Amino acid sequence: MSARPDIAAERISLTRQDWEQAALALIAEKGVSGLAIEPLARRLGITKGSFYWHFPGRDELLAAALRRWEHQDEENLEKAFQAKDKPSERLENFIWRTTEQTLTHKIHLALCAEHQNALISEVLGRVTNRRIEFLARALEELGLDEAAATKRATLLYSAYVGYLHLQSHCLMPPTGDVRLKRYVEHVIDSLI
Repeated sequence: MSARPDIAAERISLTRQDWEQAALALIAEKGVSGLAIEPLARRLGITKGSFYWHFPGRDELLAAALRRWEHQDEENLEKAFQAKDKPSERLENFIWRTTEQTLTHKIHLALCAEHQNALISEVLGRVTNRRIEFLARALEELGLDEAAATKRATLLYSAYVGYLHLQSHCLMPPTGDVRLKRYVEHVIDSLI
């Protein structure tokens, strides 16, 4: 007995990657607790049964989505740091990019809210350590020794995370506001 044609078509039309990316978008919007199969399937305009073709359950989808986010973050970080020749430009670019309300920033905030989850905590730890290492490497290129570069990179990353939280609560000036420009310039002058 063959599968119903509409179910078979759904299996073909959506990939694991489609489900993972949709899960990340839902996490960014509603948080990790908002990740549920039925609403996700509705959002994708497909039956819930299609999901089970790719994943045994929600936890497996969450793990796969987190792997995708971590991998995308690593790729984006490497591209951003390779895009500029001078370490000071790479660091300035990192700081300016924090002012953009991107999907990855929203996902990061949603994951921070669920840090007690072991899987999420592990992913956040690896992402945080990788980002701090990239920042420290650029600061070392500017002449700081390894210990000083790591401390400054941690402070710079703390400013980034703090900014994201303030921005998410509308406690920072909006993009394009001269006050935001002054704030970013102050962070750059203070930490680079």
